[in-house]
Parts: sequence; C-alpha cells; structure tokens
Amino acid sequence: MAALKEFIKECEGELSAALDRLYPGASQKDLRIAEPPSSELGDLSSSISFELARRFGGKPLEIADRLAFDISSRSLRLISSVEAVRGYVNFRANYGILSRLIIEEARSRGRDYGKPEAPLCQKILLEHTSVNPVHPIHIGQARNPVLGDSLARILRAVGNEVSVHFYIDDMGRQSAIAAYGYQKLGRPKPKGKPDEFIGEIYAVTSCLLEIKRLERLIKRAGPDAPDGVKGELEEWLSIANELKGKYPETFAALSSALSGGDPEAEVEGIIRGYERGEVWAKEVIRSAVELCLEGFKETLGKMGIRFDSWDWESDLLWSGRVAEVLKGLSSSPYVREEDGALILDANRAVDEMGLRAILGIGGEEVPPLTLTRSDGTSLYTTRDIAYSLWKFERADRAITVIGSEQSLAQLHLRIALCILGRRELAERYAHFAYGLVELPGHKMSSRRGRAISLDEVLDEAVRRAREEVLKRSPALGEGDVDRIAQLVGVGAVKYALASVEPSKNVTFTWDRAVNFETNSAPFLQYAHARACNILKRAGLGGIRISKPDYGLLSGAAERELVMMIGKFPMIVEGAAERLAPDLIANYANELASKFNYFYDNFPVIRSEPEGLRDARLALVDAFRIALGNALDLLGVEAPERM
Repeated sequence: MAALKEFIKECEGELSAALDRLYPGASQKDLRIAEPPSSELGDLSSSISFELARRFGGKPLEIADRLAFDISSRSLRLISSVEAVRGYVNFRANYGILSRLIIEEARSRGRDYGKPEAPLCQKILLEHTSVNPVHPIHIGQARNPVLGDSLARILRAVGNEVSVHFYIDDMGRQSAIAAYGYQKLGRPKPKGKPDEFIGEIYAVTSCLLEIKRLERLIKRAGPDAPDGVKGELEEWLSIANELKGKYPETFAALSSALSGGDPEAEVEGIIRGYERGEVWAKEVIRSAVELCLEGFKETLGKMGIRFDSWDWESDLLWSGRVAEVLKGLSSSPYVREEDGALILDANRAVDEMGLRAILGIGGEEVPPLTLTRSDGTSLYTTRDIAYSLWKFERADRAITVIGSEQSLAQLHLRIALCILGRRELAERYAHFAYGLVELPGHKMSSRRGRAISLDEVLDEAVRRAREEVLKRSPALGEGDVDRIAQLVGVGAVKYALASVEPSKNVTFTWDRAVNFETNSAPFLQYAHARACNILKRAGLGGIRISKPDYGLLSGAAERELVMMIGKFPMIVEGAAERLAPDLIANYANELASKFNYFYDNFPVIRSEPEGLRDARLALVDAFRIALGNALDLLGVEAPERM
C-alpha cells in the first residue's frame, strides 16, 4: 500500500475503533477524514464530533477530547499524536517512520511510483482529436489531442489496457469540397506541409462555391433578392479578396477551374458516390484526406502524440453497420419519417424508457435527432452510433474526447444505444467534454484562412523557450540549446492546455505558457533540472546516499515536501477515476513550488550531520521521481538540465 494511504487508513481505523468503543451505533460514513486548512493544525482532521453532538448530544469540543484521549492511549505506528482542536480530531504523523516509507517507496519504485500495485485491467478504447481532414490542426482544436494523450497515459498508469483511436471524418461535405478542389487542380504534389496545402485548397474552393451559390440565388430572385443574401454575398466577396491576396496561384487556378459547369452539383455527386462506395469517388476523396492526415501525423508527432488506430468513418458505412443501426432504430416506436427524412423522437424515448437518471438528464426536453436526410444519406451522429457499437466489440469501456458543444450529439448517441437494447453500453460510454481555447487579440476564422495553426504556436513556443534558455544558460552548446528549447517549448503548450479544468475555457497567453517562475511547464521542468543538478553534484563529489536519518527531516518545509510526494499515488488514482488531467498538473505545480522553497532555504550537500545530508539527498531524489512521473502523465518531458 502507498505509504501515505497507509497513514490515512491507520487514522480511519483508529477513529472507527474509538467510535465503536465510545459511541456504539454511530455511523461510520461520517468519519470524513481530510486535510485541515493549515499544516499547523495537523496532517489529517475529522469533524466527526459535530455529527456525534447532533446525534448523541454534548459539545463537539468535549467529544473531540474524549476521542483524541481514547486513540492516544492505544499503540500507534504511523500516528505520533492525536489532538482535539476547536471540536475537530486532528492527527499528526510520525514523520520519522512516514518519511522513510514515502521516500524509500518513491526511490525503489522509480518510474512505477504512483502506479497501483493492483492494476485495474480494463480494456478502454479512447478516441481523441478526430479533426476534420480539410485544414491543419489549429490552436483552437489543440486541447483535444493534449487532453486525450494525457488521459491515455493516466489510464494506462493505473493498469488499464488503452487503445487510442483517431476517427477520420471523411464523409462530410467539407471533405468533399477539399477533395473536389484538389481534383480540379489535377491532384498536384503538395507545396510545403500537406495539411496546409489541403487547407489552402479547401478555403478557396469553399469560398468560390459559396459565391456561386449566392449569386444564383440573387439572380433568380432579381430585384426582390433579400438584403440578408446580398449581405452574405458581400461578406464572401470580402473573404475572396483576402484569400486571393494570401494564395494568389491557387485562387487563380481554382477560379478558372470552377468557372464553367455546375460545381455544386459535382460536389453533391462526389458526396453521393462516396456514400455508395464508388471507386472513382473513393479515389477523389481519399487522395486529399490522406494528404491531410500526413500533416496531422507530423504535427502530433512533434508533441509525442500517436495513435494505435486510424478509423475511417466511410468504412463503417460501406460495411453495412450504419444500415444495421438504422434498421434497428426504425423498428422502434421512436423513429418516424418526415418529408423523406428519418427522425428520432429522443425526448419520448427518454421519458418512456426511464433514461433521465441513467443518462444524467434533468427535466429539460431533449430535441429530436435527424438520422437521415430526405435523399436517404446518413448524418454524422447516425454513423457515430455505429462507430460506438464497433468500439464496444474491442473494449469494455469507450471514452470520446470532444468539445462541450457536442454534448447534445453525444447524448443522442447514448439514447440511441439504449433504444437498440444496449443500455449497459450507454452506461459504459463517456463523453469527455472540454472548453474552448481563446487567444486574446485574435479572431480565428477557418473560412477566411485566419486560423492560427498548432504548428505556428509550437514554433513560436520553441523560439521563445530558446531565448530563455540562452539567457539562463549561455554556456550550453548549440545542440543542447536546440534540444532543451524543443522540449521546453512543446511542454509549455501542452501544459497550458492541460492544466485548466476541462469544463473551463483556456485563455492561451505567452506570458503564462512560457513562464519560468510559476505554474507552467518551464517552471516544473526547471525544478526537475534543479533536483537533477543537486544529485549530479553530489555524485561527482563522491557522495552516496548510505545512512539517511529521516527523523532529522524536522523542518516544516521538509515535512510538507515529503507529504506532497506521498500524495502522488492517490492523485494518480483520483485523476484516473475522475478523468482529470488537471489534477496531475495542479499537483505537479504545488509539488514544484514546495521543492523550490526547500531548495532556497535548506542546504543539501553541505548539510550536517551525514544522516541529515543523506536524508535530504534522498528527499531530492524522491521529488525528482514524483515530478518526473507527473510530467510524463501530462506528456511533458522532464529535462536533467536547462
């Protein structure tokens, strides 16, 4: 058992036994052992006295005194004292024993510190990123792969078998437009990074198609054309002007290629042909999509993010799985036909099947879901239902990382699983929702080609990190500077996107991301490098950790650092249970802050006597391990020097 958890168990056990002796019949669920607001009050505290006073009568202070006296009279191992303070029962740890257990556990387990000794062994399929393959991943989408990668690392750390998947959305209109433009250009070899090239083609093609559509509407309506349509055309003409200046060659070539015929009908033909799995349509769309995916892999590879499987949405359709889903839903009383389209009455299903409590739905009405268009073609959520069933053929649990704005679609999916008789799957399916990424002073627009790509942000982060590294370590060689700048810059972006509670939006600023002073990846990496430097200097001086006397770690800052290291296994467990990478990030920041205070105020190598020196060196080593493992769970590299 993790050392700190062992201390908590002892406190809970002793308090429980005291309740049995002094207050038979008291509810054990009211133990409520937690950290007090200040370490000066103790290491753990219980408010049980207030519950007992309400039930049995008496004053909380007197009850707390009675409990503390009873527990103190017993033979204790990890508890050094029990005190009654203002009605609370406060426990203090036997730091000599607990410090030894925590530090030696961290040092003996090394890279495995924080992982449970009894793994969970669930098979989990985790889908994340799944960006539409029509333009580069931009900073607004970058939170998805960062959170998804960290979740996979955390879930693996607690012993699960995790398979990470990217769902390729190649069935939509956007993919068809990008592929149509690429086909019209003669499928040329990409200029530069392939996803950037496809993004350029998509932006221009989409713009030209919109202008043609609006011009047709206005021409048909004549003088009676609505002002709204005219205004929309003016906006698209403005966008066209911007794109023409940004991509002159592509704009000119596509303007010429799309000047004759009926481009809109051709795009619709590609969509229908691809849905039917016709060979010519496959060649058109997949040639463009695969290029974009090459670019995605390159970008995500810079961040150390990789996938076990790339799943094509179209394969689900062509395999007949989507048709099976539609057949199953249509046989239920909750699907009706309306103007040729199939509509799922989600609210009726929820009420009649009693799904509100199971799916966490309040009293609000659930909107209907359109399963197919009037022409019979399927929609994204319909195909996603089939994909979910496919996932559960390969895993016990499925987690989809997708923005909060997709909450209704994800709810519809779970309702559909229940209608199909797979309620247990709906309960084992999790939507990991997250908020947006905001850049102050930047208004991103994909259709105007104004989105700031993740590549651009990573390059700028590395540039800024390089400046800081040169400032702080001018003696480093060029190769070391480049290597450190790369891992610091990439780490800065990942930490900034993972450290905020997922439900909240992230405001991305350089002042916060590349900050060596507090709550950033560089701050954590610098603390790790400091610890490595102390251990390296000790080794070069011939010092070995041989006779640590952990009882000499008596300073409050030393004790707080030890206890913080001891929390790590429980933090990992909590992050896995709650699907919360931000718990790891916040823990790492607090751990580094406590270490930096220790570093600034306590000598290590020069400590005397030898037992104290060795104990402090062992503490530094345990910190290095805990912080390094925490950073690894966030996908951030922990450097030995900076």
